[in-house]
Amino acid sequence: MISLRRAASVSDYRKLARRRLPRTLFEYIDGGSYAESTLRRNVQDLEQLLLRQRVMRDMSALEMRTETLGQALRMPIALAPVGIAGMFARRGEVQAARAAAAAGVPLCLSTVGICSVEEVARAVQPPWFQLYVLRDRGYMRELLRRAHAAGCPVLLLTVDLPTPGARYRDVRSGFTGLRGMSAWLNRARDGLTHPRWLWDVWACGRPHRLGSVEGALPGEPAARDFLAWIARNFDRSVSWQDIDWIRAEWDRPIVVKGIMTVEDAREAVRIGAQALVVSNHGGRQLDGIASSIAALPRIAESVGEALEVYVDGGIRSGLDALKALCLGAKLCFVGRAWAYALGAAGQAGVERLLAILRSELEVAMILTGCRTLHEAGRALLESD
Repeated sequence: MISLRRAASVSDYRKLARRRLPRTLFEYIDGGSYAESTLRRNVQDLEQLLLRQRVMRDMSALEMRTETLGQALRMPIALAPVGIAGMFARRGEVQAARAAAAAGVPLCLSTVGICSVEEVARAVQPPWFQLYVLRDRGYMRELLRRAHAAGCPVLLLTVDLPTPGARYRDVRSGFTGLRGMSAWLNRARDGLTHPRWLWDVWACGRPHRLGSVEGALPGEPAARDFLAWIARNFDRSVSWQDIDWIRAEWDRPIVVKGIMTVEDAREAVRIGAQALVVSNHGGRQLDGIASSIAALPRIAESVGEALEVYVDGGIRSGLDALKALCLGAKLCFVGRAWAYALGAAGQAGVERLLAILRSELEVAMILTGCRTLHEAGRALLESD
């Protein structure tokens, strides 16, 4: 059995999170939509890419720092927005933000995080802020103003969730769909069989509300059919024209997340985004589509230098990150990876995970003869 002290990889933290977290929460982190074919493809397609080992290259001087959107980062990795992370560990978004700050990388706070944008900004530093568009545009304007006042340097607009995908695991676990006494009994049984989590999060981690959007759902705890609330309140009518009113409220960089086609990438350029994220929402939305890494090269080539290109989906190691950089990504988001680590060991787990990713990236760069991130390109990958 793996112990926290011996956790050496994202896979190890996944196993530890599975032991510590209630089933409903673990399946929420771990699962995808429908048959989860895209979820698997995200990981498998990265595994299929082969690096080219080079030797005798004098790798005594190695540089993995980068700069994006005016921010200096110690490595090209960021913590992706993850909903309700405050249910995985006590005030989990704050703990993850502290770990990210210590590692010199950004955390992007989810719209539907347990901790509000103000709480995270006060506790650590202003995070990047992710925006989902709700039907109540007045409330969204208020939320944008709050994130701006909190000092968030970047707005990440997630565009691939006008409605939630069908997530079978969440139905089977009781995370969504149950009502009344059945829901209460399911949560109680799940919590009581995980006493460490019960004390750390349920007893000591309150309030359990979606801090940034609490005003849009007064009196509704986060645990009550979270995905059903999303389906009722997220705006299916959102379009590229909505960037205009968002831009009117936000004068800092905008990143568009959820781009999987060249056509949509060109739209992101047209509306003046500073960056985009090639992402299929971690395989949690439309199943049966390409992996993020498969879509990355043609999107990066299509936009050229017009904006910065990031990638999200399937990154499980520093080796994966280098592969993504070789195919055109400037920055690699990790989502499930840090959620597992947070669920397993809180801030310490996320700190250790980021140290592991950094070490793995360093080794991959040394053994491919890649001294700086500027040298990461197709020449480091085996050709077909």
